[in-house]
Amino acid sequence: MSQGALRETRTVCPYCGVGCGVIIEARGDEIVGVRGDPQHPANLGRLCTKGATLHLTAQPPRARQVRALAPELRRARDAPRRATDWDSALAHVAAKIADCVERHGPDAIGIYISGQLLTEDYYVFNKFAKGLLGTNNVDSNSRLCMSSAVAGYKRTLGADSVPTCYEDIEHADLFFFAGSNAAYAHPVLYRRVDEARRRNPAARTIVVDPRRTDTAAGADLHLQILPGTDVALFHGLLHLLLWDERSDRDFIAARTEGFAELKALVRDYAPATVAQLCGIRVDDLVRAAQWWGNARAVLSFYCQGLNQSTAGTAKNAALINLHLATGQIGRPGAGPFSLTGQPNAMGGREVGGMANLLSAHRDLGDPQHRAEVARLWGVEAVPAAPGKTAVEMFEAARAGRIKVLWIACTNPAQSLPNQRRVREALAAAELVVVQEAYRTTATAALADVLLPAAAWGEKEGTVTNSERRIARVRRAVPPPAQAREDWAIVVDVARRVEARLRPGKPSLFPYETPESIWLEHRESTRGRDLDITGLSWEILERDGPQQWPFPEGARSGRARLYEDGVFAAANGKARFIAVPYRPVAEEIDARFPLRLTTGRLRDQWHGMSRTGTLGRLFGHAQEPCIELHPAELARRQLAAGDLVHVTSRRGSLVLPVAASDAVRMGEAFIAMHWGPEYVAGRGDERATFGINALTLEAFDPDSKQPELKHAAVRVQKAELPWRYVVFGRTAAARQLALQLDVRAHYGAFGYASCVPFGQDDDRAGVLFRAAAAQPVAPRTLAAIEHAFGLEHGAAVFADARRGVCSRLRVHEGRIVAAALAGPAEAVRAEAWLRELLGKPPPLPAHRLLRPGAQPPAQTAPRGRIVCNCFDVAEAEIARVLAQADGDALARLQSELKCGTRCGSCLPELRRFLPPRPDAQDAAVSRPT
Repeated sequence: MSQGALRETRTVCPYCGVGCGVIIEARGDEIVGVRGDPQHPANLGRLCTKGATLHLTAQPPRARQVRALAPELRRARDAPRRATDWDSALAHVAAKIADCVERHGPDAIGIYISGQLLTEDYYVFNKFAKGLLGTNNVDSNSRLCMSSAVAGYKRTLGADSVPTCYEDIEHADLFFFAGSNAAYAHPVLYRRVDEARRRNPAARTIVVDPRRTDTAAGADLHLQILPGTDVALFHGLLHLLLWDERSDRDFIAARTEGFAELKALVRDYAPATVAQLCGIRVDDLVRAAQWWGNARAVLSFYCQGLNQSTAGTAKNAALINLHLATGQIGRPGAGPFSLTGQPNAMGGREVGGMANLLSAHRDLGDPQHRAEVARLWGVEAVPAAPGKTAVEMFEAARAGRIKVLWIACTNPAQSLPNQRRVREALAAAELVVVQEAYRTTATAALADVLLPAAAWGEKEGTVTNSERRIARVRRAVPPPAQAREDWAIVVDVARRVEARLRPGKPSLFPYETPESIWLEHRESTRGRDLDITGLSWEILERDGPQQWPFPEGARSGRARLYEDGVFAAANGKARFIAVPYRPVAEEIDARFPLRLTTGRLRDQWHGMSRTGTLGRLFGHAQEPCIELHPAELARRQLAAGDLVHVTSRRGSLVLPVAASDAVRMGEAFIAMHWGPEYVAGRGDERATFGINALTLEAFDPDSKQPELKHAAVRVQKAELPWRYVVFGRTAAARQLALQLDVRAHYGAFGYASCVPFGQDDDRAGVLFRAAAAQPVAPRTLAAIEHAFGLEHGAAVFADARRGVCSRLRVHEGRIVAAALAGPAEAVRAEAWLRELLGKPPPLPAHRLLRPGAQPPAQTAPRGRIVCNCFDVAEAEIARVLAQADGDALARLQSELKCGTRCGSCLPELRRFLPPRPDAQDAAVSRPT
C-alpha cells in the first residue's frame, strides 16, 4: 500500500442518477476508503451497498486485474491485438476514420457512448461527430435507459426538464412508484422516502409493478399489473378521477391544451375494462384513484418499467396526464419525477449527446437550432438528417452501412437486446474502437483497438443528477499506467482527423482542461430552459452542487420548475397526450407461453464490470436464475435449483430456476446484469450471450428505446444430470486471474457460471458451478482443478459407478478448496462445505465428500447474505428473531448491526419481522 498522509477528495458516486456525494480517502496513488458526504444535498451522507464499496473495487491489486492499462491494436482482423503506444493507436484510429469519411461519407461512422461519461466527455464526442465529421450517428446507452422519459417530458411539458426535486419528498403525502424498484435501483432515495413516511404516518405509497419487489412489499397498495399495461391503468385512473370530479378544472383551462381529446379517449377505460386488461381488482383501482384525488401533493417516481417499452413515451405521457389533470405539478411535493438510471444520463441530454438532439436541449429537426449550434462551434452547418439510434446503429453496422464503430464507456455486447445481431454487427464492422477502463468486458474482447480510459476517482469534470443538480467530479488519484481521461482521448483523435479533413483551419478542439469544455457548454445554454450562464466552476467549488436553471444574474438555481404555471412550450401551456393503450411488442402464445420481465439486483450495477470484481457484492445473489411462481414450478414438475432451457424467438440459455411468489403464474423474472462474462451455456443449438440473448430489439417509435423489459419465452427442463462445483480461497491479487482461467472452459459444459465470493481480501474466493449431459473430459476437469490448486495433495472420494469424483484440499490445517462432481446429490454439500473454507476440517475428508453427507452439527448453511456491510446472513437473522421480544428490528440492529450503515438491506430486513398486531397487511391487487 502506498505510504504518505491520508487526504480527502469530494466527488460523486458513479452509479445511479441519485448523484450521491462521496468523500474519497486516498494515500499516495491509491484510494483506500470512501464515505458519504454529509454536505451533499443528494444523499446527506448516506451511501448504498454499491457506493459504500467503491474503494474496494478501485484498490490495487483488485482493480489492476480488470483495468485496461495500455493501448492495444489489431492491425488485421485475423491478427491478435497487441499492446502499443498512444501515438500509434490514435494515429491508426484517426487515419481509419478519415479514410472512411473520404471513401464512404461521414454516416459510415457510428459513435456509441455512455451515461457514465462526464458532461465534458459527452460534449467533445458530440462536437466531434456532428461538428467535425458531419454525422449525427452519435448515440448513448441512455437510449436504453431514459429516452422515453425525454420524449414524454418534451411532448407534455415542452422540454426535457424534470420539474421536481428531492426536497419534494418531505412535502408529499402520496408517493406513486411506477415501474421502479427504487429499494434496489435507487436505495438512497428510497430511504429518504421511507423516512418521510415515518415522519408523516398519514402519507401513503402506491407501487405499480408486475412483481412484488421490495419496493412493492413496503407499499400501502401494490397494483400488480400485467406487464406492459401501464397506459391502460393510467387512463383508468384518470377516468375515475374525472367521474368523481377530482380534476383541477381551473388549472386545465388556464395552463393546458388537448384535454378534450384525452377526455374522450379515457371515457372508454371504465374500471371493469381496465381491471381485466391489467389483471387487478376493480376495488384497488378505485382505491388508488381515491387516494390520488384526495392527496394534497402527489409525487410520482418512475424508471425502466415505463421507459423500456415500445409504448414507453405513451406510458410517460399518460402518467404526466394524471399530474396535469389534477394540478399536481409545480408546487411542493407534487410532480412527475423520472429517476435516471446512470450518473450522468441527464448531463448527456443537456449537451445533446444523442442522435436526435443538439446542445442545450435543442432539436436536431429545427433549422434555427442547427444554425445556432453551427455558429457556436464555428462550422458551416450541422447535418440535418437524424442519426442512427442505439439499436439502429448496430443494425446498420450489421448491414455494412456503418463501417467504423467507436464505443466508449459502455458494454453493448452485454446490454443491447438480441445479442446475436449485436455480435454480428461487431464482426461486420471494418473497425471497432473500444474506449474503456475495464478490459474484461464482453465488448472489449471484441475490439480491434482498445483505448485505456480513466475511471472513477481519476477524472475531473461535472455530472448532473436526477434533480437537475450539477456537481463537480474530482480526481483523487492519477489514472493507472497509461490510462487517460475520456475527453483528452477524443480531443487527440479529433485534432488528428481535422488535420486531414480541415487542413489549415483553426482547431475546433482547443481545449486543454475540462473547465474549458464546460465553459463552451455553458455558453450554449444561454436563453435556453437549462440556462446555466450564471454558474461557474468557482461557484461549484465554493458552494457545492447547484441546480439548473441558473441564469446570469441569479444567486442560486431553481429547485422546482413550473411554479408559475408557465410551461416550456411556445404558448406556455402543457399538453395532454391522448394515446390509446397497446399491448407489449411480443405477445405470449402456445410456443412461448410465459411473460418474461427483467430488472435489477440490489448489489450489482449494469454489466458488473466494476461491482463484479468484489465477492461480497455477490452474497445477496450468487448465481443467475429465472424466478417462477411456486405453483408454476409444480405445474411444470420442476423443483427449485433445477436447470431449465429458457428460450425466446431470438435465443436460448440454460439457467437454474428459483421459486418466488414475487411473480405471478404465467410470468417469469431474470435479473438484467448477467452477461456472457458470468454465465454461459447452450439453451439449444444456438450459442448464448447472456440474458440479452432473449430480449427483442423492437423499440418505441418516438423515443427509439427498445423493449428490454418484456419478452415471450418458454421454459423446459434441461437434461443435464452431471453436476460440477469447484470453489476455493485465493489471494485477492489472483482472484480475477483464477476466474478467467476457469471461464476459458465454459464451452465444455451445458451450463456454467463463475463468480467471486467472500467479504475481505483474506477471504477472497471463486465459485464455479457447471452442468453437462455426461461427465466432461478429465483433461478439462484437471485444468480447472489445477487452477484451484487441487491437483496435488488433495483428498479424493471417487465412485466410478456413479460418476462421482470429488476432491478436498487442506493446507496448513485449513480447508482451502474443493471440487464436487457427479449427480446432483454429489454437489449438494457445497451449500455448507463452503462455510468451512479457512477452517480445520471437522471430519475426515472422505466423510465430508461422500454424496448425501450431512453438515456437521457445528456447520449449518448460513443462507443468503442479507446485509453486506456486516456479512449478516439469513441464519443469523432467524436466530436473533427467535429470541427477540419487543422491537425486533432494533434487536437485529443492536446485535448484528445489519441495516445500520448503508441501509440497503432495510426493506428486506422488514420482511423477516413478525407482523405487528396493530398493523394491516399492505393491499396487493392481483388477478381475481
